[in-house]
Amino acid sequence: MNKNMTTLGRVSDRVNDLSMNCHDNLVKVEDISFDSLEKVKIANEPHFLRPLAQQSAACRLGIPINYLRKCPPEMQAYNMNYWMKKEKNEELFFRFDGEEVRAIFTPRYRPVDNFEVLEKLDSLEYGPETQVQCHLDAEFMLVSILDGNHAFSVNGERMTPGVSISNSEVGIASLSIAAFVLRLICTNGMISKTEVSASYRHVSLKILNEFPKILDNASLELGKQRDQFRLSIESKVDNPLATIESFNRQFQIPEKEREAVEWGWNQEPGKSMFHVVNAYTRAAQFEGLPAEASFRLMKVGGMVLGMVK
Repeated sequence: MNKNMTTLGRVSDRVNDLSMNCHDNLVKVEDISFDSLEKVKIANEPHFLRPLAQQSAACRLGIPINYLRKCPPEMQAYNMNYWMKKEKNEELFFRFDGEEVRAIFTPRYRPVDNFEVLEKLDSLEYGPETQVQCHLDAEFMLVSILDGNHAFSVNGERMTPGVSISNSEVGIASLSIAAFVLRLICTNGMISKTEVSASYRHVSLKILNEFPKILDNASLELGKQRDQFRLSIESKVDNPLATIESFNRQFQIPEKEREAVEWGWNQEPGKSMFHVVNAYTRAAQFEGLPAEASFRLMKVGGMVLGMVK
């Protein structure tokens, strides 16, 4: 999926492609056995566990994933099968893509699939030709809808506000809505940390019913963002690289994303907080980043902007 501009119609097509072989099953715990961290048998039928499914299985069993990864396969199987016998639920909720397991949850989990989010947007008259910025892969979706009617300029640069909707079908994050600002000159997007941001765990479909109200509330925050952008340009930074490194530590940015931030900084260096923020939002476009990593960097950009006084 192009990480810059596209349409909701194209996003819907990509979501359909990704979900073509996906299905869910409630699996009896007594039918589950592990050959290793990477392989599980369900009623004696072998299935490959994707990395996120490995993490969700380890978390469910209360075994540190880093410990399991250091163990040989037979020790992984011993640990996982031992603790599976202690599982209190009679069934677990498995999400599949073909024959591969993409996530494991308790029976309480109520998935909000990406196509449901897109259907809700369509019902709110965001049609297939609606312009959006999108980051999408098999594990995470971020769709940001632009509101050209409330565009503004900062130092001659055009900024277009809107709202971002993020969702993970495999439990990386909750379904969330927040304010969003796009810098048109380089299509950098920034997700704001605002009081009206909404997030719901996947045990409720309530957020889908509250979409209209939440979208309206997120739009109210956009005036604050315009003022923050102006302040960030006026806020000078003597050593921006040291400032970025400090934020990397504060927000626990992993190595691959640090590389992306360095790349983002080099696209447009400068000695103001605006340029520091831009390093993170530009980093979201770094080649090869998972969609969830791009989302996280855009959020960090929004949090850094919110710190400017």
